[in-house]
Amino acid sequence: MTTTDTATIAWTEDGQARSARWRAEGGMPPPKRVVVADDRMTADAAFRLASEGTALLWRGDFQNARQLLQALARRVDHKPRKAAKVPSSLTEAFHWQRQAQSQRARTLGMLLIPFESGHRIPLRRAPDVALACEQAYGPAAEPYVTSLRELQGIIGAHEWRKKGVEIPALNARIHPHYGVFSPVRGEYVELVASAPLPARTLAFDIGTGTGVLAAVLARRGVASVIATDQQPRALACARENIERLGLTQQVSVLEADLFPPGRAPLIVCNPPWLPARPSSALESAVYDPDGRMLRGFLAGLAAHLSPGGEGWLILSDLAEHLGLRTRDELLAAIEAAGLKVLGKIDTRPHHPRAADASDPLHAARAAEITSLWRLAAQ
Repeated sequence: MTTTDTATIAWTEDGQARSARWRAEGGMPPPKRVVVADDRMTADAAFRLASEGTALLWRGDFQNARQLLQALARRVDHKPRKAAKVPSSLTEAFHWQRQAQSQRARTLGMLLIPFESGHRIPLRRAPDVALACEQAYGPAAEPYVTSLRELQGIIGAHEWRKKGVEIPALNARIHPHYGVFSPVRGEYVELVASAPLPARTLAFDIGTGTGVLAAVLARRGVASVIATDQQPRALACARENIERLGLTQQVSVLEADLFPPGRAPLIVCNPPWLPARPSSALESAVYDPDGRMLRGFLAGLAAHLSPGGEGWLILSDLAEHLGLRTRDELLAAIEAAGLKVLGKIDTRPHHPRAADASDPLHAARAAEITSLWRLAAQ
């Protein structure tokens, strides 16, 4: 559930006050000022209004709305800025980039699309998005309004869900649901697929998400895998993927905040890598305030490991390069939890951003290493 589940948006149209439910999975609050707009609205006028915080409720042709959003994006990205300051550190560059992304999202989120019950868009040349929206929002028994930018994200997620992500370690595809972290960065999956197994009897996969790591462990011959998560979307996604892969006899998906009951000889966790506050629920798989999940996993690991068992912590060191966490802090947290490091397996990620020299965070991304930390009770 999002913070806007019961929010409404209000506007005046044809001299009458109107309102509808407001949906925003990205966490954007309902705009306070709303004007009705159609095909006569110019991109410059729309950009001026959006920049001032006035939302545009679209009543024109749907495809024209898509073109207008593209025009707004061009204006946002090429808006003249004051004399650019040079960040004093990668940490400052990281915070500046997040702030700029947030401001961009707010401006582009000001172009709104109306929906009727059943997720039907009452606009000319509007596509049928009912299935995509139902997957993201659930059934719609009443009209609502959302941003075109969010709708495009929902449509994109629906296509990813249909197509799936190829996982070489499984020789199969994983199908991520809307709002569930997609395993597009395969290096962490390969680490789990290749690290020596301490046992093949039982494993816990903490924060399973799509279920990809639980599936990899099962395919490697672990007899029983218990995968946990506390997000309803992740639980549904993991169960669907496990069933699709024919692994329901080996993998159980349970709702839990971190650990299930009992102990296991292998416990795996791939927590969010960056200790920063997510700007929306959809970012919670990447940003973890104060490293809550990481610290919770470390704090509870020893009590849930079987004698001689191993905990596998899969973690990027990007936070260290960005100055958000130091290696000493990580090692201190491991020691404070009564754990010791048995070994570490490293790999370098191969994603496009690591090679993009124009990225303000390029130096950090180019130096990034993803590691599988083998931990045991002291």
